[in-house]
Amino acid sequence: MRRIFRLKAEATSSSKSHEFVEERESLKSAGSLKSAGSLKSTSSLKSTSSLKSRMSRDSRRPTHRFVASAFRRKVIAATAAALTLASPFPAAAHDIPADVVVQAFVKPEGHHLRMIVRAPLAAMRDVEFPLRGPGYLDLPRADAALRDAALMWIANDLAVYEEDARLAAPAVASVRVSLPSDRSFESYGEAFAHVTGARLPDATSLYWNQGMLDVLFEYPIRSDRSRFSIEPSLARLGLRVVAVVRVVAPDGAVRAFELDGNPGLVRLDPRWHQAALRFVALGFRHILDGTDHLLFLFCLVIPFRRLRPLVLVVTAFTVAHSITLAASAYGFAPGGLWFPPLVETLIAASIVYMALENIVWFAESPVGVARGFSAAMPIRRRWLVAFAFGLVHGFGFSFGLRQTLQFAGSHLVTSLLAFNVGVELGQVLVLLALVPALSIAFRFVVTERIGAILLSALVGHTAWHWMIDRGDRLRQFGWPAVNLVLALRWLTAAVAVAIVVWLVRRTVAATIPAKRGQPPIPVNDGSHRIIAAQEDGRSSCREQSGALP
Repeated sequence: MRRIFRLKAEATSSSKSHEFVEERESLKSAGSLKSAGSLKSTSSLKSTSSLKSRMSRDSRRPTHRFVASAFRRKVIAATAAALTLASPFPAAAHDIPADVVVQAFVKPEGHHLRMIVRAPLAAMRDVEFPLRGPGYLDLPRADAALRDAALMWIANDLAVYEEDARLAAPAVASVRVSLPSDRSFESYGEAFAHVTGARLPDATSLYWNQGMLDVLFEYPIRSDRSRFSIEPSLARLGLRVVAVVRVVAPDGAVRAFELDGNPGLVRLDPRWHQAALRFVALGFRHILDGTDHLLFLFCLVIPFRRLRPLVLVVTAFTVAHSITLAASAYGFAPGGLWFPPLVETLIAASIVYMALENIVWFAESPVGVARGFSAAMPIRRRWLVAFAFGLVHGFGFSFGLRQTLQFAGSHLVTSLLAFNVGVELGQVLVLLALVPALSIAFRFVVTERIGAILLSALVGHTAWHWMIDRGDRLRQFGWPAVNLVLALRWLTAAVAVAIVVWLVRRTVAATIPAKRGQPPIPVNDGSHRIIAAQEDGRSSCREQSGALP
């Protein structure tokens, strides 16, 4: 019974549902009954309100979705950029090489000056070299691009002068590509035969950025006996560019130059006055740029206010460093890696010694004179100390001069003398500024004793740290075995130095008063004037108030 009732109910519900669907469809098609219109409007309102509700909800969502999407895009772009920068594969088309070495031979012959140049192709950017396969240079089609690269990157940046008149643009007589392992540039003859000889086979597999460009330029000249100069401006080839230029004279003599970046005008065979002017300027700049040399000079002259003893001390220093400078130029100095750190350490030690001597002397000078010490002690001893340490400083000067001696041409002695003149001029300039400044400071700011002690302590402290640091570098090198030839050279140099010291000492002894009856030597301690004189082998002193005249 229940089952029959349930089946009837389901049938009734199904029939009603079916009837409602049929009625709705008929109402849609007819559209004339009010009940159907009412039902449709009600349904339409419900669907419209539902759509508006959905749209209002969705209108609040897109902003967050858009921001999140934009953020994801930025993250992806940044990640891609980072991966590109970290990629081990370089963008070879526009990379600037770190180190570039350019080799060149210059030889005037008759009415032509030949210049053979070798440079890496990787340094010649913005030139479209014909390639094949994975990046091999297409040699049969590369001739035009090679000539363009030679003119654009070498000829335009390498000016040549004959007697100070710039030569016309060169002609490219020959151009070719060489393997990086080629050794033809050992001499001018080999390089000329190589650049004008047979080229690489067309099937050679050579990546374009591994090849070397060899080019022969020819300049028209008036005579091969003229004096020539070059002005290379090759620094744009790389971050650091070194040009090794070898000049072959008509008599076969070869002179080598090693030029960094854009060195300016380089005279290949200078006249004596041109070399002298260049090295005077070089010596002048060298002493002004050498902080350790200036500090040594500063400590050297602190005790002196009079011109005569000051000139003697500075001259002794100049003569001494001239001796070792010339010895180094002529090959008497050791060539080991340990030698420059040793010299630099000794230079710092010389400053420490001079500072300590100043401190001790100014701390004990009045007491020392009263106890029988000679007040002339700084004058008598300081020129010897200046001479001894000047020998060490001369080797320090030679390290800066060694690279520039290539510009001396055939005038080595003249250039050395000119360099010393430049150093002396720089020292005089420093003294002209330093001595009056110290005199004013010791007269109006602080007493001479206190000021000299403070300044010497400050300089000595700085030099002490230099000495420690340079000593640490020195310990990294091993000491060489004893060389008999080198030992004989040093013995000869020591004998020559001893003779010079003996002669200078005799001259100093004749000029400095030290005997009875000669004028006394004043020493100023800032508030009193102490006058010492030698009487019967004993020292006596008297004080006078006032400043020195």
